[in-house]
Amino acid sequence: MSRLSLAALAESAVIWHADELASPIGAVLATGYAALDAQLPGGGWPVGAMVEILQAQSGQSEWRLLLPALARSGSGPVVLVGAPHTPFGPGLAAQGLASERLLWIATAELASRMWACEQALRCTDVVAVLVWLPQARSEQLRRLNVAAAEHAKLLFVMRPAQVQTESSPASLRLLVSLQPDNDGVQLEILKRRGPPLTQPVRLAARNGRLAALLSRNQGRAANRPARGMRVTLPTDCAVESGNALDRITNAS
Repeated sequence: MSRLSLAALAESAVIWHADELASPIGAVLATGYAALDAQLPGGGWPVGAMVEILQAQSGQSEWRLLLPALARSGSGPVVLVGAPHTPFGPGLAAQGLASERLLWIATAELASRMWACEQALRCTDVVAVLVWLPQARSEQLRRLNVAAAEHAKLLFVMRPAQVQTESSPASLRLLVSLQPDNDGVQLEILKRRGPPLTQPVRLAARNGRLAALLSRNQGRAANRPARGMRVTLPTDCAVESGNALDRITNAS
């Protein structure tokens, strides 16, 4: 069989042009922000690939960024590994994410976070995993990326802004900050399968009612789990089992 010419390969879309957004390898989930979707391959968060979210202060903007998609991700559990702050149930519910869907794994050690994250990615029922890994090494991130691809899960890894100069296996890498003049979020796309983006993507500020609701998390509700949220650690979560979350133990 004769070889395809370069022109024929390009015409058949076998070759990806670096000045164009690539087609996604797997499924995507719309972010809920049209301006952001327009800049992502396939128009949304990649399913089965790591998304790395970098910011100066953990817990500042990741919920704002991820809530719209998580609320529409189905009815399965959303696993939080090492979240720095207690998720605020009323604020999440106001944007459509029921606290009953949350599995909050509270552990400080890196090895425990890695183990819990890998176990959660193996769980059949889990739809998304959010993990905070301020000190993870490249090979550890690569392991999680492989697990997300193998089990077709949404995986969001939160890391500090200062690691942006380090290499990363993530297919999508964002630097997130608050807009200086209002409550909006500003995103710099550091890595995507496509041309560099010279201008940041800006997401609108929260409406006043929601901002007031979320601010209550600074008071008496800040140190206790949201109503209905399970503080758990999954163990022996076999993909073959009928219910992948049927064996859990309380975190100490």
